Amino acid sequence: MPASADTLRRSAISVVEIERDAVGALVERIDDRFVRACEHILACRGRVVVTGMGKSGHVAKKIAATLASTGTPAFFVHPGEASHGDLGMITASDVVLALSNSGETSEIVTIVPLISRMGAPLISMTGRPGSTLAREADVNLDVSVAKEACPHDLAPTASTTAALVMGDALAIALLEARGFTAEDFALSHPGGSLGRRLLLHVHDIMHKGAQIPAVDHGASLRDALMEMTAKGLGMTAVTDDDGRAIGVFTDGDLRRCIDRGLDVRDARVGEVMTPGGKHIAPERLAVDAVNLMEENKINALLVIDADRRLCGALNMHDLLRAGVV
Repeated sequence: MPASADTLRRSAISVVEIERDAVGALVERIDDRFVRACEHILACRGRVVVTGMGKSGHVAKKIAATLASTGTPAFFVHPGEASHGDLGMITASDVVLALSNSGETSEIVTIVPLISRMGAPLISMTGRPGSTLAREADVNLDVSVAKEACPHDLAPTASTTAALVMGDALAIALLEARGFTAEDFALSHPGGSLGRRLLLHVHDIMHKGAQIPAVDHGASLRDALMEMTAKGLGMTAVTDDDGRAIGVFTDGDLRRCIDRGLDVRDARVGEVMTPGGKHIAPERLAVDAVNLMEENKINALLVIDADRRLCGALNMHDLLRAGVV
C-alpha cells in the first residue's frame, strides 16, 4: 500500500531533526584543532587538495569548489586515481584535506604515507577520531554523528551533512581571515548575476558615439522626436552650443506638450525639455544605474562626465540584456 501523507511527513521531519542535531553537535568541536587546520591552510603556499571516496567524495568536491570560490585555491583529487598517477598533482607546498567517515577508506589510507613523505600537511575529516586516517593526520576534524537519518543507520545522510557543514565552516573562517570581499567573489564568478552586478560598469553597456540620442537646444520639437525615434531609447539629450548636456527630453515631456496643445512643428526642444535631467557617470557600476532609475521611476539615463560632456546613454532594456537586473 502507498504510504500515507502523515507517514511521509513524519519520516521527513525525523530526517531534518536528526541532521539538525548532527550539525548542532559540531559547535563544540570548533576548537583548537579547527584553528590549527585553518592555520595550516592560511600558511599554504600551494593549494588545498581535497579528496574522498563515494558520498564523502561528492562532499569533498563541493568543499573544494566552495574553498576555491571564496579565496582559498583548491581542487579535488579522486583517491583511487591518486594511486595510479594523480598523486603527482600534489606537491609539498599543498595541504591535503581528506574526508572519510570511517577513517579507514582503503584508497585514502594507501596514499597517506606518500603524502607524509612529500611533506604536505594532512587534515582529515572523519567520523571516528581513533581511526587510521585520524591518527595519521596532522589535524583531525571530528564530524562524527550519533546516528544516520537512514532508518537502518546505513545510508550516509547525517554524516555527509556534518562534513559539508564543517567544510563550509572552514571556507568561511578562511574567507574572513583573508579579508575576502564581495568584489573578490565577483571576480571568480564573472558569469553569475553577482559578478555582473559587481563588475559591469556603465561604460561597458551604454550606447556610444552615433548611437547616443542628442539634439541642440535650438532644435525643433519635431527634430527631437525624429532623433528619439531613430535611436529608440525613449528620450534624447539636449545640448548647449558647446555640446554640453543641459537637459533631457523624454516620452513624458512629449505627453505634457500634447496636453498643453503645443505645435510640435514650431516649439523648440529647449523650451520644453527637463532641465538637467537624471544622469550618471560612465565609471559608476551598472547596478547604480538600475537603482537610480528605480528611485526616480524612469527608464533611461544620460551618461555624463565631470565636465557635463555627453558620453553615452542607456535604458532599462540595456541593463536587462546585460543581466544586471
